[in-house]
Amino acid sequence: MRLNRILLSTALVIVALVVQVCVLARLQLPGAVPDLLLLTVLGLALVYGHVGGALVGFGAGLLADLAPPADHAAGRYALVLCVIGYLAGLAKPDSGRLRTASGPMLVVVAAAVGTTLLYAGVGALVGDTAARHVGLGSLLFTAALYDLLLAPFVVPGVMALARRTENDPLADTAGGGSKATDVSAGWLSSGTGLRIGNQRGGLRMKAVKARSARAGRIKGVKRL
Repeated sequence: MRLNRILLSTALVIVALVVQVCVLARLQLPGAVPDLLLLTVLGLALVYGHVGGALVGFGAGLLADLAPPADHAAGRYALVLCVIGYLAGLAKPDSGRLRTASGPMLVVVAAAVGTTLLYAGVGALVGDTAARHVGLGSLLFTAALYDLLLAPFVVPGVMALARRTENDPLADTAGGGSKATDVSAGWLSSGTGLRIGNQRGGLRMKAVKARSARAGRIKGVKRL
Protein backbone atom coordinates (compact mmCIF):
# COMPACT_ATOMS: atom_id res chain seq x y z
CA MET A 1 0.00 0.00 0.00
CA ARG A 2 1.11 3.54 -0.69
CA LEU A 3 2.16 5.84 2.12
CA ASN A 4 -0.89 8.09 1.89
CA ARG A 5 -3.18 5.07 2.10
CA ILE A 6 -1.35 3.74 5.15
CA LEU A 7 -1.47 7.08 6.95
CA LEU A 8 -5.16 7.67 6.23
CA SER A 9 -6.15 4.10 7.08
CA THR A 10 -4.22 4.22 10.36
CA ALA A 11 -5.77 7.52 11.39
CA LEU A 12 -9.33 6.45 10.53
CA VAL A 13 -8.97 3.07 12.22
CA ILE A 14 -7.61 4.60 15.43
CA VAL A 15 -10.39 7.20 15.57
CA ALA A 16 -13.05 4.56 14.86
CA LEU A 17 -11.68 2.25 17.55
CA VAL A 18 -11.52 5.00 20.17
CA VAL A 19 -15.10 6.11 19.44
CA GLN A 20 -16.35 2.53 19.48
CA VAL A 21 -14.67 1.61 22.77
CA CYS A 22 -15.25 4.89 24.61
CA VAL A 23 -18.72 5.80 23.30
CA LEU A 24 -20.62 3.09 21.43
CA ALA A 25 -19.66 0.25 23.76
CA ARG A 26 -20.99 2.21 26.74
CA LEU A 27 -24.44 2.87 25.31
CA GLN A 28 -25.62 -0.52 26.62
CA LEU A 29 -27.80 -1.17 23.60
CA PRO A 30 -29.64 -4.51 23.46
CA GLY A 31 -27.82 -7.18 21.52
CA ALA A 32 -24.69 -6.30 19.57
CA VAL A 33 -22.59 -3.13 19.66
CA PRO A 34 -22.53 -0.87 16.57
CA ASP A 35 -19.31 -1.77 14.79
CA LEU A 36 -17.79 1.53 13.67
CA LEU A 37 -14.49 -0.22 12.99
CA LEU A 38 -16.16 -2.58 10.53
CA LEU A 39 -17.82 0.29 8.66
CA THR A 40 -14.47 2.08 8.38
CA VAL A 41 -12.88 -1.04 6.89
CA LEU A 42 -15.77 -1.39 4.43
CA GLY A 43 -15.46 2.21 3.26
CA LEU A 44 -11.74 1.82 2.63
CA ALA A 45 -12.15 -1.58 0.97
CA LEU A 46 -14.71 -0.18 -1.50
CA VAL A 47 -12.05 2.30 -2.67
CA TYR A 48 -8.80 0.34 -2.30
CA GLY A 49 -10.07 -3.02 -3.57
CA HIS A 50 -9.72 -6.54 -2.16
CA VAL A 51 -5.97 -6.45 -1.42
CA GLY A 52 -6.12 -3.10 0.34
CA GLY A 53 -9.31 -4.14 2.12
CA ALA A 54 -7.69 -7.31 3.44
CA LEU A 55 -4.63 -5.43 4.71
CA VAL A 56 -6.69 -2.70 6.35
CA GLY A 57 -9.03 -5.27 7.86
CA PHE A 58 -6.18 -7.29 9.31
CA GLY A 59 -4.52 -4.24 10.84
CA ALA A 60 -7.79 -2.89 12.25
CA GLY A 61 -8.76 -6.27 13.68
CA LEU A 62 -5.36 -6.81 15.27
CA LEU A 63 -5.53 -3.38 16.87
CA ALA A 64 -8.98 -4.23 18.25
CA ASP A 65 -7.66 -7.54 19.58
CA LEU A 66 -4.90 -5.80 21.52
CA ALA A 67 -6.88 -2.77 22.71
CA PRO A 68 -8.55 -3.01 26.13
CA PRO A 69 -11.06 -4.22 27.21
CA ALA A 70 -10.60 -7.08 24.68
CA ASP A 71 -11.30 -10.43 26.35
CA HIS A 72 -10.55 -12.80 23.47
CA ALA A 73 -7.47 -14.33 21.89
CA ALA A 74 -5.30 -11.97 19.86
CA GLY A 75 -5.73 -12.48 16.14
CA ARG A 76 -9.37 -13.59 16.28
CA TYR A 77 -10.93 -10.35 15.12
CA ALA A 78 -7.96 -9.68 12.83
CA LEU A 79 -8.77 -12.87 10.92
CA VAL A 80 -12.45 -11.95 10.71
CA LEU A 81 -11.90 -8.40 9.44
CA CYS A 82 -9.21 -9.57 7.03
CA VAL A 83 -11.69 -11.91 5.35
CA ILE A 84 -14.49 -9.34 5.40
CA GLY A 85 -12.22 -6.61 4.01
CA TYR A 86 -11.11 -8.88 1.18
CA LEU A 87 -14.68 -9.83 0.25
CA ALA A 88 -15.90 -6.23 0.49
CA GLY A 89 -13.07 -5.12 -1.78
CA LEU A 90 -14.36 -7.49 -4.44
CA ALA A 91 -17.53 -5.35 -4.57
CA LYS A 92 -15.52 -2.34 -5.76
CA PRO A 93 -16.95 -1.40 -9.19
CA ASP A 94 -14.64 -1.59 -12.19
CA SER A 95 -15.31 2.06 -13.01
CA GLY A 96 -14.58 3.07 -9.42
CA ARG A 97 -17.93 4.89 -9.23
CA LEU A 98 -20.93 3.67 -7.21
CA ARG A 99 -24.12 4.66 -8.99
CA THR A 100 -26.67 3.70 -6.29
CA ALA A 101 -26.75 3.27 -2.52
CA SER A 102 -28.33 -0.18 -2.67
CA GLY A 103 -25.03 -1.92 -3.42
CA PRO A 104 -23.09 -0.49 -0.44
CA MET A 105 -26.08 -1.06 1.87
CA LEU A 106 -26.18 -4.73 0.88
CA VAL A 107 -22.44 -4.93 1.48
CA VAL A 108 -22.94 -3.46 4.97
CA VAL A 109 -25.69 -5.93 5.89
CA ALA A 110 -23.75 -8.89 4.52
CA ALA A 111 -20.59 -7.75 6.31
CA ALA A 112 -22.40 -7.30 9.63
CA VAL A 113 -23.94 -10.76 9.43
CA GLY A 114 -20.74 -12.33 8.12
CA THR A 115 -18.60 -10.72 10.82
CA THR A 116 -20.88 -12.00 13.58
CA LEU A 117 -20.99 -15.51 12.14
CA LEU A 118 -17.23 -15.68 11.55
CA TYR A 119 -16.45 -14.31 15.00
CA ALA A 120 -18.79 -16.82 16.63
CA GLY A 121 -17.43 -19.65 14.45
CA VAL A 122 -13.81 -18.89 15.29
CA GLY A 123 -14.80 -18.59 18.94
CA ALA A 124 -16.44 -22.02 18.83
CA LEU A 125 -13.20 -23.51 17.49
CA VAL A 126 -11.22 -22.15 20.44
CA GLY A 127 -13.88 -23.01 23.03
CA ASP A 128 -15.60 -19.63 23.38
CA THR A 129 -19.37 -20.24 23.54
CA ALA A 130 -20.46 -16.74 24.63
CA ALA A 131 -22.51 -16.26 21.47
CA ARG A 132 -24.69 -19.25 22.36
CA HIS A 133 -25.57 -17.83 25.75
CA VAL A 134 -26.39 -14.38 24.39
CA GLY A 135 -28.35 -15.71 21.41
CA LEU A 136 -26.85 -15.80 17.94
CA GLY A 137 -30.11 -14.79 16.25
CA SER A 138 -30.42 -11.66 18.38
CA LEU A 139 -26.80 -10.76 17.71
CA LEU A 140 -27.23 -11.13 13.95
CA PHE A 141 -30.36 -8.98 13.83
CA THR A 142 -29.08 -6.17 16.06
CA ALA A 143 -25.63 -6.11 14.41
CA ALA A 144 -27.17 -5.74 10.95
CA LEU A 145 -29.67 -3.13 12.19
CA TYR A 146 -27.16 -0.95 14.05
CA ASP A 147 -24.56 -1.04 11.28
CA LEU A 148 -27.19 -0.31 8.64
CA LEU A 149 -28.39 2.76 10.54
CA LEU A 150 -24.85 4.01 11.13
CA ALA A 151 -23.50 3.24 7.64
CA PRO A 152 -24.86 6.34 5.77
CA PHE A 153 -23.01 8.61 8.20
CA VAL A 154 -19.69 6.73 8.04
CA VAL A 155 -19.09 4.83 4.80
CA PRO A 156 -19.59 7.71 2.29
CA GLY A 157 -17.31 10.01 4.29
CA VAL A 158 -14.58 7.38 4.54
CA MET A 159 -14.79 6.71 0.80
CA ALA A 160 -14.61 10.43 -0.01
CA LEU A 161 -11.54 10.88 2.19
CA ALA A 162 -9.84 7.86 0.66
CA ARG A 163 -10.35 9.16 -2.87
CA ARG A 164 -9.35 12.70 -2.05
CA THR A 165 -6.08 11.76 -0.35
CA GLU A 166 -4.90 9.62 -3.24
CA ASN A 167 -5.89 12.27 -5.84
CA ASP A 168 -8.36 9.95 -7.52
CA PRO A 169 -9.71 11.69 -10.66
CA LEU A 170 -13.09 10.11 -9.95
CA ALA A 171 -13.36 12.38 -6.92
CA ASP A 172 -13.68 15.36 -9.27
CA THR A 173 -17.13 15.75 -10.72
CA ALA A 174 -15.77 17.30 -13.89
CA GLY A 175 -13.39 14.44 -14.68
CA GLY A 176 -14.16 11.58 -17.01
CA GLY A 177 -17.24 13.17 -18.57
CA SER A 178 -19.54 10.74 -16.78
CA LYS A 179 -23.00 11.96 -15.87
CA ALA A 180 -23.55 9.45 -13.07
CA THR A 181 -23.35 10.84 -9.53
CA ASP A 182 -21.08 8.97 -7.14
CA VAL A 183 -23.09 7.66 -4.21
CA SER A 184 -20.24 8.43 -1.81
CA ALA A 185 -20.77 12.14 -2.55
CA GLY A 186 -24.55 12.13 -2.21
CA TRP A 187 -25.70 8.98 -0.40
CA LEU A 188 -27.92 10.83 2.06
CA SER A 189 -29.43 13.06 -0.63
CA SER A 190 -30.35 10.24 -3.01
CA GLY A 191 -34.01 10.41 -2.08
CA THR A 192 -34.38 14.19 -1.91
CA GLY A 193 -34.08 14.96 -5.60
CA LEU A 194 -30.87 16.92 -5.10
CA ARG A 195 -28.05 16.37 -7.61
CA ILE A 196 -24.57 17.17 -6.41
CA GLY A 197 -22.44 16.01 -9.33
CA ASN A 198 -23.24 18.01 -12.46
CA GLN A 199 -25.55 20.63 -11.01
CA ARG A 200 -22.76 23.16 -10.49
CA GLY A 201 -21.56 22.76 -14.06
CA GLY A 202 -25.09 23.31 -15.39
CA LEU A 203 -25.53 26.47 -13.33
CA ARG A 204 -22.22 27.82 -14.60
CA MET A 205 -23.19 27.21 -18.22
CA LYS A 206 -26.53 28.97 -17.69
CA ALA A 207 -24.76 31.96 -16.15
CA VAL A 208 -22.32 32.17 -19.08
CA LYS A 209 -25.18 32.01 -21.60
CA ALA A 210 -27.10 34.71 -19.73
CA ARG A 211 -24.09 37.05 -19.71
CA SER A 212 -23.51 36.45 -23.45
CA ALA A 213 -27.13 37.23 -24.28
CA ARG A 214 -27.06 40.40 -22.16
CA ALA A 215 -23.84 41.56 -23.84
CA GLY A 216 -25.43 40.97 -27.27
CA ARG A 217 -28.46 43.08 -26.36
CA ILE A 218 -26.26 45.92 -25.12
CA LYS A 219 -24.22 45.94 -28.33
CA GLY A 220 -27.43 46.01 -30.37
CA VAL A 221 -28.70 49.04 -28.49
CA LYS A 222 -25.42 50.89 -29.01
CA ARG A 223 -25.53 50.27 -32.77
CA LEU A 224 -28.99 51.78 -32.97
